[in-house]
Amino acid sequence: MGTTRSADVVELLGRVPAFSTLERSDLERIASVAVPRSFDAGQAVFREGDASDTCYVLREGRARAISTHADGRTITLATFGPGDIFGELAMFEDERRSATVEAIEAISVVGVLGGDMRRLMGEHPEIATRLVIALGRRLREMNVRLSRQSFQTVQSRVAVVLSDIVKQQIAAGLEGSDVLVTATQADLAQLAGSSRESTSRFLAVLERAGVISQGRGRLVVHNPGALEQYVF
Repeated sequence: MGTTRSADVVELLGRVPAFSTLERSDLERIASVAVPRSFDAGQAVFREGDASDTCYVLREGRARAISTHADGRTITLATFGPGDIFGELAMFEDERRSATVEAIEAISVVGVLGGDMRRLMGEHPEIATRLVIALGRRLREMNVRLSRQSFQTVQSRVAVVLSDIVKQQIAAGLEGSDVLVTATQADLAQLAGSSRESTSRFLAVLERAGVISQGRGRLVVHNPGALEQYVF
C-alpha cells in the first residue's frame, strides 16, 4: 500500500468510533494490513451465517445490515455510511455472521482480517486495551440510546432515523439544500421500531410541512434542521 493511500486509510480509521482511543501509531499498524475492496449496488459484503473473518470500514457509499426471517421477511437492522465499521466482532473471534450486509449503492471499503488484527493486539497489547475502552463507551452509548428510544414517540424515532441517514449522506460529501434518502418506508419503519403505517403517516406530516417530498420510491429531505423539531 503506497504512502499516500496508507495516510488516507489512517485518516479514515481515525474517524471510526471504535478506534477513537487509538494512537496514530496504532492506526498506522492497522492501516498496514488493511485491504481495499469495492462492491456493486445490491452486492453482499457478507451473508448471515458466513464465517466471521474480516471487519470492514466503509470509505464511500452506503450499506445496510439485514436479517431474513424464516417466513421470508427481510428486516433492516442498521444502515452504514462513510467512517462506519461493521463486522467488528471478527477482530476478536471467529463466529458466524449474525446478519447480512449489502451495498445500497456502489461502495468502497477497507477490510482487516481478524487474524491480522489479533496478531497486532498480541504484539501491541495497548491496542487491545484501547479497543476495549472504546467499545465499552459505544456499548454505554447504545444502552442510553435504547433507553431513550423506549420513551420516544413514533414521530420522534422516525425523525431521529431520518436525521441519522441525512448526516451519513452529508458525511459522504452529498451536501446541498436537498438530501436524497435511499431507504424505503419499510426500512425507516424497521430502523425506528415502528409499523410501516405509522411511519407513513408521519412522513405525510413532514411532507405537508415542506420538510420532505416523496414520489416513486424517492424521499428527499429539503430541510434537515427541521427534523430536530420533531425529536423529544
